[in-house]
Amino acid sequence: MSNSCHCNNSALSYSIDDIAPDEDFNTKIQSLGEPKISSPLSRNIYNCFIDDSERVLVKISEKSIKNPDNKILSFEVAGPREHIYFDPSKLRCAITTCGGLCPGINDVIRSIVLTLYYGYGVKSILGVKYGFRGFIPEYNLPFVEFTPENVTRIHEYGGTILGSSRGHQPIDQIVDSLERMNASVLFLIGGDGTFRAGAKIVEEIEKRRLKTSLIAIPKTIDNDIYLVSRTFGFETAVEMACQSIQCAHTEAVGAPNGIGIVKVMGRHAGFIAAAATNALRDVNFCLIPESDFDLDGENGLLESLKKRLESRKHAVIVVAEGAGQKFFPDSGTETDMSENVKLKDIGRFLKSEIISYFKKIDMEVTIRYIDPSYIVRSVPASVADRLYCANLAQNAVHAAMTGKTSMMVSLWNDKYVHVPIESAISKKKQINLNSRFWLSVLESTGQSTLRNECAV
Repeated sequence: MSNSCHCNNSALSYSIDDIAPDEDFNTKIQSLGEPKISSPLSRNIYNCFIDDSERVLVKISEKSIKNPDNKILSFEVAGPREHIYFDPSKLRCAITTCGGLCPGINDVIRSIVLTLYYGYGVKSILGVKYGFRGFIPEYNLPFVEFTPENVTRIHEYGGTILGSSRGHQPIDQIVDSLERMNASVLFLIGGDGTFRAGAKIVEEIEKRRLKTSLIAIPKTIDNDIYLVSRTFGFETAVEMACQSIQCAHTEAVGAPNGIGIVKVMGRHAGFIAAAATNALRDVNFCLIPESDFDLDGENGLLESLKKRLESRKHAVIVVAEGAGQKFFPDSGTETDMSENVKLKDIGRFLKSEIISYFKKIDMEVTIRYIDPSYIVRSVPASVADRLYCANLAQNAVHAAMTGKTSMMVSLWNDKYVHVPIESAISKKKQINLNSRFWLSVLESTGQSTLRNECAV
């Protein structure tokens, strides 16, 4: 893992060593049938076709993961195949975006449309508005007909041109709609919850014995989808978080005993907080959901913060939104439309507790609190993320045209690969606290465990 101070791809990508212990999972990709049609790409001068036998190892180390057959686990390599399953002249595709906003969604939509249209000659491409709601008749939402002309500049804007929504919709009605619109491919842009719905859609498709492909493109600003090194928009989120941290640091050093607190997104995983901490090296305490911490006591956050101020006169705290939920007695009792637990505001809680603590010990502090969450979600993607979005989308189209289904396009070990949806949703990706990545955070901040039971 690179310890670079710049937000480049290598510094923001993660191997299985960084996110999970050794374990077995399925890597076999489903197919609708044998591809028998020569790819339109074969008319091009270059030859860049991939064979299904080409693989990427899941883990590159002395101790590779093996499946029950004692074979080393590997992923199928993504890319165009010489023969495809669908006839482009008769194919209709659908695209939808679900869940929260994230930088780069429009870039993915645009690249899917351009690759279908120019690469394969597919002329019928429909956008489904507001996620799964767009399939349900009662919402009366029209489809969007995509052409290269009406996606020309959408990548310049944040958000999603299709809109998005949360919450469950009837799976049978979604598949009914796919049948009525005669769509043989559904590109699903979303996160873990969206993929879980996608797995149920595949089950219903198979029950009806339809020849319909579902291809997922991983979207979550938190970067917590399993078996993808990083999700699109994550790099942009880290860049924006770094800007907020720089502002917090400037405010902190400009006041007596100044404390800057920055809350960033990360419900179950602290990748944004940790990556931004590594990138800037101006953070003194990085608090993430994976690493429990205490407030009080000799080794707790408040006493550690006091020691920091006594020695350096300023401090910067970065906290992921899902950290410290144990401090709220009623945490976990409310859920949103997607059945995600509604988190309590750990940022404002910390600000209040810090003010109370230093007032009690009669020590003057100046606190500046910054929450850039919704700004981070809504901005256009960075150049690096745009390139990444384009590659994910192009490989999603190649997979769909070949008749592959129930899979996610992923970046793994610097290669684009195919991952079964069932494996991608088998668990949440989180930071491995024994990894080099988290150790680099501790080396950068100098923070202790912040746990009294671990104090020596």
